[in-house]
Amino acid sequence: MPLAAAALGAKGQAFVVARSLLAHPHPFIGFQTMTSLDSFKSRQTLNVGAKTYTYYSLPAAEKNGLAGISQLPYSLKVLMENLLRFEDNRSVTAEGIKDAAGWLKTKTSSTEIAFRPARVLMQDFTGVPAVVDLAAMRDAMRNLGGDPSRINPLVPVDLVIDHSVIVNYFGSSTAFKQNIEEEYRQNGERYKFLKWAQTAFDNFRVVPPDTGICHQINLEYLSQTIFTAKQKIGNETVEVAYPDTLVGTDSHTTMVNGCAVLGWGVGGIEAEAAMLGQPVSMLLPEVIGFKLTGKLKEGITATDLVLTVTQMLRGKGVVGKFVEFYGPGLDHLALEDRATIGNMAPEYGATCGFFPIDGETLRYLTETGRSAERVALVEAYAKAQGLFREQNAPDPVFTSTLELDLGSVEPSIAGPKRPQDRVLLKDAAAGFAVAMEKEFNKAAERGKRVPVEGRNHDIGHGDVVIAAITSCTNTSNPSLMLGAGMLARNAVAKGLKVKPWVKTSLAPGSQVAGEYFEKSGLQKDLDSLGFNLVGFGCTTCIGNSGPLPEEISAAINKSDLVACSVLSGNRNFEGRVNPDVRANYLASPPLVVAYALAGSLDVDLTKDPLGTGSDGKPVYLKDIWPSTKDVAAMVRGTLSEQMFTGMYKDLFEGDAHWKSIKVDAAATFKWDDKSTYVQNPPYFTEMKKDPAPVTDIINARVMGLFLDSITTDHISPAGSIKESSPAGVYLRDHQVRPADFNQYGTRRGNHQVMMRGTFANIRIKNQMLQGVEGGFTTHYPTGEKLPIYDAAMRYKAEKVPLIVFAGKEYGTGSSRDWAAKGTVLLGVRAVVAQSFERIHRSNLIGMGVVPLVFEEGTSWQTLGLKGDETVTIHGLAHDLKPRQTLIAEITMGDGTLKKVPLICRIDTLDELDYFKNGGILHYVLRQLAA
Repeated sequence: MPLAAAALGAKGQAFVVARSLLAHPHPFIGFQTMTSLDSFKSRQTLNVGAKTYTYYSLPAAEKNGLAGISQLPYSLKVLMENLLRFEDNRSVTAEGIKDAAGWLKTKTSSTEIAFRPARVLMQDFTGVPAVVDLAAMRDAMRNLGGDPSRINPLVPVDLVIDHSVIVNYFGSSTAFKQNIEEEYRQNGERYKFLKWAQTAFDNFRVVPPDTGICHQINLEYLSQTIFTAKQKIGNETVEVAYPDTLVGTDSHTTMVNGCAVLGWGVGGIEAEAAMLGQPVSMLLPEVIGFKLTGKLKEGITATDLVLTVTQMLRGKGVVGKFVEFYGPGLDHLALEDRATIGNMAPEYGATCGFFPIDGETLRYLTETGRSAERVALVEAYAKAQGLFREQNAPDPVFTSTLELDLGSVEPSIAGPKRPQDRVLLKDAAAGFAVAMEKEFNKAAERGKRVPVEGRNHDIGHGDVVIAAITSCTNTSNPSLMLGAGMLARNAVAKGLKVKPWVKTSLAPGSQVAGEYFEKSGLQKDLDSLGFNLVGFGCTTCIGNSGPLPEEISAAINKSDLVACSVLSGNRNFEGRVNPDVRANYLASPPLVVAYALAGSLDVDLTKDPLGTGSDGKPVYLKDIWPSTKDVAAMVRGTLSEQMFTGMYKDLFEGDAHWKSIKVDAAATFKWDDKSTYVQNPPYFTEMKKDPAPVTDIINARVMGLFLDSITTDHISPAGSIKESSPAGVYLRDHQVRPADFNQYGTRRGNHQVMMRGTFANIRIKNQMLQGVEGGFTTHYPTGEKLPIYDAAMRYKAEKVPLIVFAGKEYGTGSSRDWAAKGTVLLGVRAVVAQSFERIHRSNLIGMGVVPLVFEEGTSWQTLGLKGDETVTIHGLAHDLKPRQTLIAEITMGDGTLKKVPLICRIDTLDELDYFKNGGILHYVLRQLAA
């Protein structure tokens, strides 16, 4: 198949990879179209075995004008190599590279760089809308008189379908098969669309459903740590070696930071631009060094460690910054444990959580089936570049540091609402009592229990109704997974049983995990406790926990009980896991099993018995907890290189369900107007070759007043769709039964559903309506209480622009492009907050919504806003500059006028270009059409 075109103007130099070379990533060799100007004479050759590679040498560049760069953090060295390799005197200049090297002087920078990742990773929740946009761009290109086939990924893209399996069936040997069948029944339209995309686009692969979680597949198979590409220099074609880098449409893309792969989550909007050859525009970040010393004590898990790290880094404040781990403690930390820490970078707020290449990296690559040639290249390249961590090497220069003695880590869980709310296991029961008082206002009801109709048991506040071994964070770590299996084995031997109100599930991160559970025999023990395999994918952590048994759900809702979930995931935001569950706790897989046995958060697992054994005696957690030594022995005796190579050899083939899907091979997609899953979005309707001028915001109405930590789950929920909600009404009107509503996450290819779901989280609180939960607002001047979607459509008909006010950390959580897409489609022109999460700020700009922040000490509360104001913002229409201060003229409900300075958080000139074009996709499309 011919190579795709790569002429995209000043920002358009990219890697182009022929599809035939994408059949297998060993080796992953493409073709790099651009030759660096190499002002710093860094281009060198490296001999590894019988092969010779060209690379851009950091030590050589240091000698030729970039003094001191050997002292940079490893993560910034990766960025520096990227700049050297892509120097074109346009997006990357010699002067810009010097400015980037100047980071060492202040350990921070206002320097903007153009970063070009080697590849893009997607999961289906965020990937489907991205591919829908690409398909829509092909239609728009045709309408503009261009060639639709020019809309094509120019860097390798892997999309893993992992977010669509729902735990509808559990606790039986048939649960896995039943869940798959239900998944295909509900998602047939989406899967047909993705299979079309697999055939229509070059450089685009799809990993079929029920294979594993994108992050674990990325860690175990796709990532190579060092990549290679063919490049023509003069008349010679050479093979270039360079660090493996990526962006992903899931915020937990950072998991591969544990394997020394620099990457992070971006919104689908930004990922689409990267696919189309646009560099990721970013300010060179501060880098926080996190020093690890000592080693973990007996019985302490990687989950305990990562919850501790998350709490420490949240306390320090690392939003928008890189975190890099260093110190002697790395010598005692397995790569799988490093990946667990890297995974939760979004939870501690950092852009990434990076670990450098060392001997442990080489061990992991070898044992997971990478070729000996690849491992040799990784070692030789890293050592030649100064990217290999040697034990006695001096520490890099960091912006600031903090330190943790691994020996001080104690057993922990986190909850009831945020990943950073760590509580020691010994204090968990007391912590839940505090939450009952302060979070749920039910202190007087402690101990309340009610009967469950049709069952021989009752249920009460604090009972664990969901215990799920789920999500990439921990199911990618064999020590944690096998530890859970060993605890289950010990529990079964003692005669313990799971409490009857607990919904149990096991969703490993890859089929490798399923293989080692079978080989070890531990799956039988997990089955005995109801932890049967329910699917290979992201289930409970993304809101795919499935419904609780009807009797349990009825008892919870009738008596307004604070039911709990315990899951081995990374997200426990309110309203995310299950609509019936108000308190959610993150825990290691072994502790998930333990809490299923105890059945309640009111039980102190360190002191109280989990239950009564078959001998009539109480059984405590310490009686069944497997030793660190025994878990390590189980891992060594179970896992093998052949297990990985065998599982991954047919990764892209899929099962019989996938193979049976038939699609038409056509350049443009044949949209089905009747589909409730995939629709042609309206972003490019009536789009012209030249953008319309940006206008000021005049007399906007307030759509919402929100407090701190509004997450992308609040803005665009991923979970179930209420029948009475605007989205539910739309689906009913289109003859979809409530049982087939599926969830917002799986319907992200349909803008009609997602617009109606924006700000529709059942737990969101718009402060314009005191004491009201859910997606409602007040329409002015009528004063009517309406669903936010209905009010927005009325304002749109009245030609009234909208504005949203919020507090700190607006847009935290998943890198969810629909949180920005839905916002713009509702007619919101600006979001004003005290601070933004990095990805969501970028996504808003990518959709043409301006993010603005108050000056320090100002908030909508200090201004006394109630929501009945009108807001005018001048300065957008003429000569807008990055981070410019604008003045908002706010007319209060009583007619008084307040002039409030706001800082425009369009941070870079590239972002300004995107904003002026109405969004990043419009910008790219116009570039291509020109």
